[in-house]
Amino acid sequence: MSRNKRRVPEINSSSMADISFLLLIFFLVTTTMVVNKGLARRLPPPIPPDQKTEDLKVKERNVLVVLLNSDNQLMVQREYISVTELRKKAKEFIVNANNAQDMPEKKAEEVQFFGEIPLTRDHVISLQNDRTTSYKAYIEVQNELIAAYNELREELAKSKFGVSYAELDDDRKTAIQYIYPQKISEAEPKNYGGNK
Repeated sequence: MSRNKRRVPEINSSSMADISFLLLIFFLVTTTMVVNKGLARRLPPPIPPDQKTEDLKVKERNVLVVLLNSDNQLMVQREYISVTELRKKAKEFIVNANNAQDMPEKKAEEVQFFGEIPLTRDHVISLQNDRTTSYKAYIEVQNELIAAYNELREELAKSKFGVSYAELDDDRKTAIQYIYPQKISEAEPKNYGGNK
């Protein structure tokens, strides 16, 4: 007695590569990629060859020095503070509400929608960090400095126009950016050491 073995027919897989390729193309075309933007920083314009170096000096009162050492300790104007205090310190420095002598000088300027108002446009926040500063601490400091500018712009938009900064038209945003220009200067990392 011989049994007839039934053979299961094989599935033709010659077109599987084509189908896989088409699926891959489909997903590449329809999927959005997350793109990291990084830190938005604008380099200063090149120095004209005929400009004298004396012209480049910034008055000491116009510079807020922020140091981040190798132990991730934060020092602002020769005083150790926590990262959570940095935003408040930066806002006080940028605004200089009481026109203090140790903060940025104020100059009256005409600004669209605001008229003539005193501004601290010459201020600079100088961020300097140690070569061994942790990336996490560096980003936390950056976030606090940027948040200081964002909060000032938001507060001004709400007080002057009654809406958030994001809701303003381009002309009003430009006016507020002129009042609070983001000026963060980053020095080349050095070995500042820790608090030892």
